[in-house]
Amino acid sequence: MAEPIKVLLVDDHQVVRRGLRTFLEIQDDIEVVGEAADGAEGVTRAEELRPDVVLMDVKMPVMDGVEALRRLRELDNPARVLIVTSFTEQRTVVPALRAGAAGYVYKDVDPDALAGAIRSVHAGHILLQPEVANALLSQEETNTGQGRGTSLTEREREVLALIADGRSNREIARTLVLSEKTVKTHVSNILMKLDLSDRTQAALWAVRHGVG
Repeated sequence: MAEPIKVLLVDDHQVVRRGLRTFLEIQDDIEVVGEAADGAEGVTRAEELRPDVVLMDVKMPVMDGVEALRRLRELDNPARVLIVTSFTEQRTVVPALRAGAAGYVYKDVDPDALAGAIRSVHAGHILLQPEVANALLSQEETNTGQGRGTSLTEREREVLALIADGRSNREIARTLVLSEKTVKTHVSNILMKLDLSDRTQAALWAVRHGVG
């Protein structure tokens, strides 16, 4: 039997953490390994516990979710971060995704859908509710013309399609029979040509423009 998905809960409201824990603890394949009441504590606990997935609120005292995400990336912490919040504004959504969030759902999400979201981001996928994806895509379209995609080579489009499918560089290399170094070069070229800053934006661009 596979090891359960280890989850860390980071939210400044105890009642929210308690509700999440109560539901998640009845899932056979998910284990809540800890809790934190703010972003700073969340970073510390993530380093101590090494969870697979962190459920992170955005607006918290001491250190907010976006800054906590940045700190986790700086520390090269491997946890996948799923934002669970009540804030829907684009000015909140976009910075969280750019800071490295693997997904973004709202606190009124159906409990079973939340469990599915945890499994999805743990599997390496990027998970966004439709309105969240639209918010990010609308900003990207402001900065990135659709015609930029025509500058991609056929190989770069293949790599981009696999990025959109949530594949890691190692998995892409295996699928396309390339070295990881070559894949990294392709990814860098894709981001440069599309004027994007990370894989999340590249994946969303691919979905929006039908690459895949």
